[in-house]
Amino acid sequence: MFIDIHVHTTRVPGFPRLDGESYARPEELIAGYDEVGIEAGCLLPEANPECCTILQCNEDTLEVCEKFKGRFIPFCNVDPRMITNDWRAPLDKMMDYYKERGCKGIGEVCANMRILDPKVQNLFRCAEKCNMPLTFHLSPYLGYSYGLVDDSGLPQLEESLKRFPKLRFFGHSQTFWAEMSKINTISERFGYPKGPVSGGRLPELMRKYPNLYGDLSAGSGCNALTRDRENAINFINEFQDRLFFGTDICQPSMPTLRPLAVFLKDLLAKGDITQKVFNKIARENAIRELGL
Repeated sequence: MFIDIHVHTTRVPGFPRLDGESYARPEELIAGYDEVGIEAGCLLPEANPECCTILQCNEDTLEVCEKFKGRFIPFCNVDPRMITNDWRAPLDKMMDYYKERGCKGIGEVCANMRILDPKVQNLFRCAEKCNMPLTFHLSPYLGYSYGLVDDSGLPQLEESLKRFPKLRFFGHSQTFWAEMSKINTISERFGYPKGPVSGGRLPELMRKYPNLYGDLSAGSGCNALTRDRENAINFINEFQDRLFFGTDICQPSMPTLRPLAVFLKDLLAKGDITQKVFNKIARENAIRELGL
């Protein structure tokens, strides 16, 4: 029924996290998937030093996908500072290498750098050249944990959408989805704002730039919809071809496996979205955009 556009695991049991837990093992993910009706998940390696205690290599992801064939879809991760730490670095060579080995996208890009940093722009240029979609985590400012950095209103993302019209940007995180509605206070960029949605920059950008997509994983994507049901219905129907179901499960206790699935099923059951729209977000958009 579902394809998960965004999930994490490791081939090494007990892979440590800063919260004291370990990453969910592939077997744990599959057990949860079977309960919810998720046929496969996109594995996003964490290769940026800002967001993990031990760097994860792309080979880890490829190995897990090979071991559990059909249940996981590999992405590769390329840090903008790799190879030469230069804005001219041939990152496309790495991307092509992993694309040939079955990787369907790039990410989750979590480097804590400004989007308009020349090295990040080079990453985008190379991803566009290789025709691979890119999943990015957005952060509110430099030094705030991990994630690419943009200002309120997403001006740097907009400039990048203009510069790289053939690159498919898969947006994700609290800071990204907070832009569903007008930002009134800086604190809204850090978490899960509540209340009615209006005047959001994100819908404006999605209307203007067909290369911007929405990764609905984690609490952030689900919150962006559930905070205002009527707006969610309109948003989902308008952008039905560019939204993806996802979970972003990291540790086994992470409560993101079911809420989005439950919400989408409820919209379908009550006639707020059609079966066709539901199917697109649940799995068909992922199949099309990743060439599955």
